[in-house]
Amino acid sequence: MADRVLVIGSGSREHALAWKLAQSPHVKQVLVAPGNAGTAGDGKISNSAVSVSNQAILAQFCKDHNIGLVIVGQEDLLATGIVDYLTSGGVRCFGPTAKAAQLETSLGFAKAFLDRHGIPAARWKAFTNPQEAYRFVNSTDFPALVVKAGGPAARKEVIIAASKEEACEAVQKMMQEDMFGESGEMVVVEELLKGEELSCLCFTDGDTVAPMPPAQVHRYLMDGDRGPNAEGLGAFCPAPQVPEALLQKIKDAIFQPIVDSMRQEGTPYIGVLQTRLMLTKDGVKVLNFKCRFGDPECQVILPLLKNDFYEVIQAVIEGKLCSLMPVWSENSTAVSVVMISKGYPGDYANSMEITGLLQAKELGVEVFHSGTMVKDGKVVTNGGRVLTVTAVKEDLMSALEEANEGVGAIQFHGAIYWKDGFPHAFLCLLVTLLVSSFYFCRELIKSAEPTAWRCHSELEGFAGLFDLRASGYDDPILVSRTKCLGTKLQIAQVCKKHNTVGQDLVAVCINDILAQGAEPLFFLDYFAYSKLDAEVTQVIKEEIADACRRAGCILLGREIAEMPGMYSLSEYDLAGFVVGAVERRQMLLQLERIADGDVVIGLASSGIHSSGFNLVRKILLMSSLHYAAPAPGGCGDQTLGELLLTPVNMYSKSLLPVFRSGCVKSCAIIAEGGLMKSIARILPESCGVVLDAYSWKIPQIFSWLHNEGNLSEEEMAEAFNCGIGAVLVVQKELAEQVLMDIQRYEEAWVIGNIVSMHTGSAPVKVKNLLEALQLHGSQCQQNAALLHSHLQPKKSKVKVAVLISGAGTSLAALIAYTKEPASCAQVALVISNKPGVEELRNAARAGIPTRVIDHKLYGSRSEFDGTIDRVLEEFSVELICLVGFMRILSSTFLRKWSGKILNVYPSLLPPVKGGNAYKPVLQPDLKVTGCTVHFVLEESSAGAVIHQELIPVKVDDTEETLSERLREAECRAFPIALQLVAKGMVQLGLLAGWAQELLFFPLT
Repeated sequence: MADRVLVIGSGSREHALAWKLAQSPHVKQVLVAPGNAGTAGDGKISNSAVSVSNQAILAQFCKDHNIGLVIVGQEDLLATGIVDYLTSGGVRCFGPTAKAAQLETSLGFAKAFLDRHGIPAARWKAFTNPQEAYRFVNSTDFPALVVKAGGPAARKEVIIAASKEEACEAVQKMMQEDMFGESGEMVVVEELLKGEELSCLCFTDGDTVAPMPPAQVHRYLMDGDRGPNAEGLGAFCPAPQVPEALLQKIKDAIFQPIVDSMRQEGTPYIGVLQTRLMLTKDGVKVLNFKCRFGDPECQVILPLLKNDFYEVIQAVIEGKLCSLMPVWSENSTAVSVVMISKGYPGDYANSMEITGLLQAKELGVEVFHSGTMVKDGKVVTNGGRVLTVTAVKEDLMSALEEANEGVGAIQFHGAIYWKDGFPHAFLCLLVTLLVSSFYFCRELIKSAEPTAWRCHSELEGFAGLFDLRASGYDDPILVSRTKCLGTKLQIAQVCKKHNTVGQDLVAVCINDILAQGAEPLFFLDYFAYSKLDAEVTQVIKEEIADACRRAGCILLGREIAEMPGMYSLSEYDLAGFVVGAVERRQMLLQLERIADGDVVIGLASSGIHSSGFNLVRKILLMSSLHYAAPAPGGCGDQTLGELLLTPVNMYSKSLLPVFRSGCVKSCAIIAEGGLMKSIARILPESCGVVLDAYSWKIPQIFSWLHNEGNLSEEEMAEAFNCGIGAVLVVQKELAEQVLMDIQRYEEAWVIGNIVSMHTGSAPVKVKNLLEALQLHGSQCQQNAALLHSHLQPKKSKVKVAVLISGAGTSLAALIAYTKEPASCAQVALVISNKPGVEELRNAARAGIPTRVIDHKLYGSRSEFDGTIDRVLEEFSVELICLVGFMRILSSTFLRKWSGKILNVYPSLLPPVKGGNAYKPVLQPDLKVTGCTVHFVLEESSAGAVIHQELIPVKVDDTEETLSERLREAECRAFPIALQLVAKGMVQLGLLAGWAQELLFFPLT
């Protein structure tokens, strides 16, 4: 049966609420009291003259007119307890109680609440004595420049001062000159925060929090955030500078603690909660609250809601929000432009006729009324804030353009709005975020490219021309290389350290062609992202250009690709391509020249360079350190992340002169495969090399990795450069001169000799590596132990539930892993949908609580899942692992636990419904398979990879032998994946695609 709904208020917000509610089939009529011209008669929507200030009359009206739901839009009515009164009288009401609404209605309550629960906000103090307020303003070590009226009738009276003198004047005006009447009996003086402001809202039923897309509002009448605060002259949603990761952080660090704390204090908050936030350099901080939808935020958020608004409200009231989480349009942006009367927020004229409303509607925009009324059959102005014109399009610029067209169609005397859409500062933000990649790429290349007579770049076609003949070569061979940075780039993004990746990209490409004796001629790079971050792009661009200049090559071109959906909002990828040339007669890697007795010279590395980071990742996974932790003792004053990101040494300046001298027989860059494989590639079959690790300086980071990872000397030599970035093979008699030439630019040593080798012997031997690592690592180990002793106390382990059906083989591995001291997870519960299975007994023997929830005893899948959900909440479970669980989980359950359910699949590819994971692998041309641990989502093909374990496919493998080894791989992979998620190093929403590499997040 359809309901009648009453919306209380008269602004654009209430018009938008009524508009959205009228779209529901559950609603037969929406009454708005007192309403405006826009709600006077529009389909299901009409106005009501009922008195909203008299609670008894209003309650009786609701009963007499069968009002099934009341939505309160006005702050003053919430403050007087209208929700409490109507609810006690049996009228269903959406909004917080008077006590809960104090977050908005009482400045003192809100400030004390934030302090009490450690929720980040501006520093503040309240005063009833003006002299004390003056002393506070003048003595604080932070800018105490925001003065707010906090007395009994305080509303939004606030003065933002430019100096301490102005702040004291504001206190005087409020407290001594009665500028705001009794509102100024108490003032709050608070810190002036600097940063980007935005509005974040959520639905909450007192327990579950469902964030809405973030909105940004322009509040001031003049450009540069100057002039009177007009409380919202335009808005857009979603705010593109707020990625999913930040929105999740706002939920976890602000919304959820507020809702939980209110409930714990005996005042559950139910309804819509809006926070004005400031994105400061120290993190997100709360400015203030609204206990309802804001205006104009409501007008840009509700058009993006895909659910039935009425159903969402009912779920909130009934405490069932977790079962009906709101869904938002993902590829749409809403922009609102507010039309105001001349003189607002001061004096203004009313009764100005408004024309063009129908023409605006025909353009496709929504026009929400605020200060309007019908007079003599005409729509006229009746307030300072008159209309809000909202457009929804696929991107910001399109929506802004359509909103402007709608505003341009509407006319009334004294109308004020910005014909260009928004003030200059707001437009700059939009242009920065949305500038065409073509023009942006062109300007990047223009500003970054070093000039050179031998190069011409045809920018309009993105083609680069290079005159090789003009470069002076007689008989050149071209040498090229393309590379990316892999895991090191991901660590840089996690650490938000983007000023080294440009040099790394150029260096790894150029060093590789140096190994052929080639001079780098020109370089091109590829930069892909989901959404442009102009500041990060500028940093990377400048680093690449600078590295090219130092290498003496031309930055010939750049390809920038905006790929929404391929990468997360904060994620990007880089690849580089270099072309060099070498005279044919000077080419290196002439293996026939290498002979017994030749000397090996090693050039110092700056650190790990670009290889070995997968092993570093595994070591850190089980370490108590994280990227933001101080570097281990003896490794300098950096953080561990900064140390790991030390840029790769680029050797072109030191090596090209000695190459041209003809004294070098061969060169190897120590990269993939560490010392062992990198050097072996440049040796003839008859020769090997013996290195002495005592002969060079090993950076202490390698000693720390050796100790922390409990690695053997063989593992160290196969994975890392161990302090050597490149090696040269030279004739013994020339070694001293070559070494002196190199030492003008680089630290270098004679580190070994070429020896004759018998067939079957290892081509590279490193003597004394273990001893050298231990020698260099002794102080590092002592300091690291001291550092560990001063680390913060360990956080409690993440509680994990394992769901089984009796056939899972990974449960024992998960239990064993969670017993390890370094584990971040604890198996707190095992649930089986079948009674009497052996795995339940194994869990019980390990001291783990178990539950049997037999699916056969439930009438529907949702009822079965609901029971599981209640048991999970009973045990405060945070993550779920599916181990041989044979039931299909409902969409509602998967949405609630999104990003918290892990499953393992016996393949490296996305699962095929009903497919056999083993048979397709047993084909002659397939050499490798493995298992994949992934997040479980509603659509199985969209699962996001957490970790993969590879195993070889043997010639004599059968389905049985392969499945056995895959089960063993699953037992190894699942604990690693669980540790990654439990430690916070992998999160859903920051992975893109089935085979995406891992993103790592610093733990604080």
